[in-house]
Amino acid sequence: MSTYTNLPAPSPEQGMNRYLQEIRKFPLLEPEEEYMLAKRWVDHEDSSAAHRLVTSHLRLAAKIAMGYRGYGLPQAEVISEANVGLMQAVKRFDPERGFRLATYAMWWIRASIQEYILRSWSLVKLGTTSAQKKLFFNLRKAKSKIGALEEGDLRPENVAQIAKDLNVTEAEVVSMNRRLSGGDASLNAMVGSDGDSATQWQDWLEDEDADQAGDYEARDELEARRALLVQAMDVLNEREKDILMQRRLEDSPATLEDLSAQYEVSRERIRQIEVRAFEKLQKRMQELARDRGMLVTA
Repeated sequence: MSTYTNLPAPSPEQGMNRYLQEIRKFPLLEPEEEYMLAKRWVDHEDSSAAHRLVTSHLRLAAKIAMGYRGYGLPQAEVISEANVGLMQAVKRFDPERGFRLATYAMWWIRASIQEYILRSWSLVKLGTTSAQKKLFFNLRKAKSKIGALEEGDLRPENVAQIAKDLNVTEAEVVSMNRRLSGGDASLNAMVGSDGDSATQWQDWLEDEDADQAGDYEARDELEARRALLVQAMDVLNEREKDILMQRRLEDSPATLEDLSAQYEVSRERIRQIEVRAFEKLQKRMQELARDRGMLVTA
């Protein structure tokens, strides 16, 4: 796709400020305009239409790329990989499926970034199991969830909780935390040399218009996930469905003890049913997502 040659490219020499300023110049697309451009690309391989689809989503790619700071890799390269994923998404996007390009593209963007990060890190040191890769990309989120945001080694109780949540060993949690302990940059960090301007990273990624990239990405992703969830629930029997809903989908989740009394089985049996139901539901959602052309990552 010739669109590659016409995109602004982030580089250390250029500076991230300038790149983020440049991509803000490309207007976001209304749904009907996006649909017509996508049809022109699918039906006629119109490179100018593909170029507009890509450039209108460069802010989305940059925003997702910013979420992968802290892996010790140049931010310009991470954004470039995000743009590669965006290009692949545009190339494969089918406007007739009924969802926005942002919803579809975010899967390709994240997959492209993650593949780049894994290529850049030593897989011998990292480990190649799906659980270890899940730990690699989810450790920060897990630490934030339990309030373990301080630098340095984790407390033993936090190590145990994260190991349980992510289904890895405690030794793997300790090792991975030490490798990734370089710290994260914040979207609220100041950029530029003009102290009076008080510009933050996130200022470059936001748009004053109501239909900004972050808004419709979040909205469309939520709608797509809800639709997948409703359809995927059919894979569960009534007991599995009820237990999973009460444990994970309610504002005030039921306790194992409550459900143990309700179904007259042990708490451990309830826990086993919950875990099995969640695994079945997750597998079914992934199958449905792939059928719809959405790339599902770990």
